[in-house]
Amino acid sequence: MTAAPYPVIRLRPKAEARAIRHGSPWAFEGEIVTDRRTRALLPGSIAVLEDAERAPLGLVAVNPKSRIMARMLDRDIHARIDGEWLASRIGHAFALRARLYDAPFYRLVHAEADGLPGVVIDRFGDVAVIQPNAAWAEALLPEMAAAVQSVTGVACVLKNASGRVRALEGLDDESGILAGVAPGGAVPVPMNGATYMADLLGGQKTGIFYDQRPNHAFAARLARGARVLDVFAHVGGFSLAALAGGAEGALAVDSAQPALDLAGEGAARSGVAERFAIRRGDAFEVMEALAAEGARFDVVICDPPAFAPSKPALEKGLRAYERVARLAAALVEPGGYLGLCSCSHAADLSRFRTACTRGIGRAGRAGQLIHTGFAGPDHPLHPSLAESGYLKALFYRL
Repeated sequence: MTAAPYPVIRLRPKAEARAIRHGSPWAFEGEIVTDRRTRALLPGSIAVLEDAERAPLGLVAVNPKSRIMARMLDRDIHARIDGEWLASRIGHAFALRARLYDAPFYRLVHAEADGLPGVVIDRFGDVAVIQPNAAWAEALLPEMAAAVQSVTGVACVLKNASGRVRALEGLDDESGILAGVAPGGAVPVPMNGATYMADLLGGQKTGIFYDQRPNHAFAARLARGARVLDVFAHVGGFSLAALAGGAEGALAVDSAQPALDLAGEGAARSGVAERFAIRRGDAFEVMEALAAEGARFDVVICDPPAFAPSKPALEKGLRAYERVARLAAALVEPGGYLGLCSCSHAADLSRFRTACTRGIGRAGRAGQLIHTGFAGPDHPLHPSLAESGYLKALFYRL
């Protein structure tokens, strides 16, 4: 058997090789022998990872500048990481989404869980948006764009470089067009009976949050005939789904006027504009003002940004989630429903639930926890990577 055509890096003797053999996709800088040859590898290089006894563990993407120094790509050290390999991985991911969804609007690739570490690809009909959040993916971006086109048949592929983790990989923040012609404006996205408008070039992340789709659907079941408050609404995720589900009316609150404008356009496209209202402002201040005005709603849902994006931010983030719960609970009619969400992987389900329950209690309310939701199946979990299970949604009846 011929030798693998890649350089070799090695785990330190005290590193936990068994975890990698059993599926862990990462090796950190402190676990790898960093001699001069290893430090000289360019970010995004492909290498063979060996344990301390020189037994091969697989092919990894290496970035000496990143805390995550090696990301597992393939257990076969004789694989070639090229366009054909990328097309195979993307094809495997595409087969799952084609089985799950009737329309081509979904997360096509969910990073490590789909075997493409650090890579997020969302599909919007004839357009795909790639977030290459690891150096190896940036280096192979032309091949990746071509593979996406060959597998899915999309006409346009965009690069979104807004991911926070790109800076940790030493990557730039320059987005652009990788193939085809970019859409001339926001793109309509059908979900849960509503039409959302996604800004694929200038919006948050890739333009829309597909991960909340099943939680939007659950909220819509609660919203029939109800007055709904959607806080941290972005482009109207929960409010538009609630209106499609028969809500009497919905108020969307967000600090970003462009997002609210897209929400309004989505309401018009969905035929529910007369039941939809917006209020721009800081979410905490708006909730306090609504309480002072005596406003009450049958359903209140809060989907804030990640207050605890990392372990150092955990305690502060949990206090913020508690405050959200306290302010939101005060706005719910007796017998009404409260939905609270977190996309912070550092705040696990138990801690998030504790913070929410404490906030509800501090508002002088009592609640039944009726449903716990997670990301949709186009956001699969990597069994050995807790970070891939970041999204939590708790629904209470107060």
